[in-house]
Amino acid sequence: MRTKSLIALAATLVLGTAYAAPEKPECIAPAKPGGGFDLTCKLAQSGLQDAKLLDAPMRVTYMPGGIGAVAYNTVIANRPDEGGTIIAYSGGSFLNLAIGKFGKYTEDDVKWLAAVGADYGAIIVRADSPYQSLKDLIEATRKTPSKVVFGAGGSVGSQDWMKSALIAREAGVDPKSMRYVAFEGGGEAITALMGGHVHAYSGDASEVQGHLKGGRIRVLAILAPERLPGDLAGIPTAIEQGYNVDWTITRGFYMGPKVSDAEYKWWVAAFEKLQASPEFDKLRTERGLFPYNLTGERLTESVKQKVANYKQLATDFGLTAK
Repeated sequence: MRTKSLIALAATLVLGTAYAAPEKPECIAPAKPGGGFDLTCKLAQSGLQDAKLLDAPMRVTYMPGGIGAVAYNTVIANRPDEGGTIIAYSGGSFLNLAIGKFGKYTEDDVKWLAAVGADYGAIIVRADSPYQSLKDLIEATRKTPSKVVFGAGGSVGSQDWMKSALIAREAGVDPKSMRYVAFEGGGEAITALMGGHVHAYSGDASEVQGHLKGGRIRVLAILAPERLPGDLAGIPTAIEQGYNVDWTITRGFYMGPKVSDAEYKWWVAAFEKLQASPEFDKLRTERGLFPYNLTGERLTESVKQKVANYKQLATDFGLTAK
């Protein structure tokens, strides 16, 4: 018991806060096990425990429903002051907030804690595709929209649809009238691309690295603010090719709206210390994520800006909550 108390005290002093580490830390993944929310929680679980920032094991629990909506509403209404509980979010959470799929609550109704990684959109074609560049694809779409078929693992209004819609808009084509095929997931969409059933796949940068090594696909553009490191360093962004298309998919955590300032600040300090460690970089890379570190007020400002941007896109593309 004395050892545990000393560990908690040490963590508190290291983090420079007056609040000790939570006794029963929990991360809620707003989906079934195995998906991106689960990955995000387990990244925090491994990172915080390996760095000895927690003196008790972090529990991962699952609260599926509405791509995050059930967890968001439950935490705000029923569990608003749990200082030991963090909840995973993704960029899709911002999109759903923007188009009203989280019900009456908005981005102002929780405490945004930390962004711990990101993925980015990618526009992918077969290796033998006639489209050698993003310009080729956009010009073909502009010339004969009915002949260029986009596909991805999401229905109209989803993140993957949005990536295709932004490319169509660059071609001067109304996204609602572009040819688009929705699949159950990225695996199905890649299979359809390989089979020639779609001509371009709007997927994610993290999922293309294995396919690139096989020489079966060509990535026309990464939808990131700047070039990515490693195996993708040779692929230009859409922005550097002259098209203002950026789709950054962040992953991170928020907390209930009534969590005390002391508890919230402890978590912010814990994540800032974690993000500064090379060990965490390795954990993040192993999970297919790229560096993206924001905490506290800076994250809150970023979230509000992203939701505002998505609201404008939703208006431009005629999307409404269903």
